[in-house]
Amino acid sequence: MIFSTILVALGYTIAGSWHWGGGWLGGLGGGDAAFYDFAGSTVVHGVGGAAALACVIILGPRKGKYTSEGIKPILGHSLPLAAIGVFLLFFGWFGFNGGSVLSANPGPLGLVFTTTALAAAAGAVTSIFTSIFVLKKPDLSMALNGILAGLVSITAGADSVSPWAAVLMGAIGGVIVVFSILFFDKIKIDDPVGAISVHGTCGIWGTLAVAIFGGANFMSQLIGVVAVYIFAFVFSFVIFFILKLIMGVRVSEEEESEGLDIAEHGAPAYNIT
Repeated sequence: MIFSTILVALGYTIAGSWHWGGGWLGGLGGGDAAFYDFAGSTVVHGVGGAAALACVIILGPRKGKYTSEGIKPILGHSLPLAAIGVFLLFFGWFGFNGGSVLSANPGPLGLVFTTTALAAAAGAVTSIFTSIFVLKKPDLSMALNGILAGLVSITAGADSVSPWAAVLMGAIGGVIVVFSILFFDKIKIDDPVGAISVHGTCGIWGTLAVAIFGGANFMSQLIGVVAVYIFAFVFSFVIFFILKLIMGVRVSEEEESEGLDIAEHGAPAYNIT
């Protein structure tokens, strides 16, 4: 909670000010050569993904996740609830991207709604087929992350690309997120919900994709990505490491084993007999 407050109060606002409100990224190269990030594939989602990576490295993996025999999956308790959560995010994204139009003009607003929906749907479909190819099953958790990957991928250019470009951007994001999640697991970066891959990796793709499909300058997009991600990672690493030294950031092995519902709230979440 302390880290989240500091990150939102300082980290996001600093990175956002670089692009929005006359910051140096917004004026990079001048005119059409400026960095472009409509609703924040980099300055919102990228910041979160880079911050998550820094914190996960300091926190370390969950006990029992990586063993001498290989990776042991630690499953969530309810995939239907996870699916409901993702669809709530999907619905909220129309406000996130649509609100970034800053007007009720039906033309720009309609385009943003359309590209947002198409990218999300494309991300879901390609993540399903990618998981069938790689994991031999249409993995639901990958499909859910594919929806979010498509949404993050379109966020930077939702107002500046065509509907078919949005389909391609979301579709590629849906493929990228599957391989990114598997990659971080392989190098023993324990990300239980794939947030680093969804927001961080796909944030990079979505921002660079504006140069491919939306006419932005590729070098400006790349400079923006590198600058924001390095800042967010270093900022988060320093703050989280200081918190670790002062008060600790991880519960005891006993609390981790019995569950934080008991340790934090004094009652188990489920009465299973």
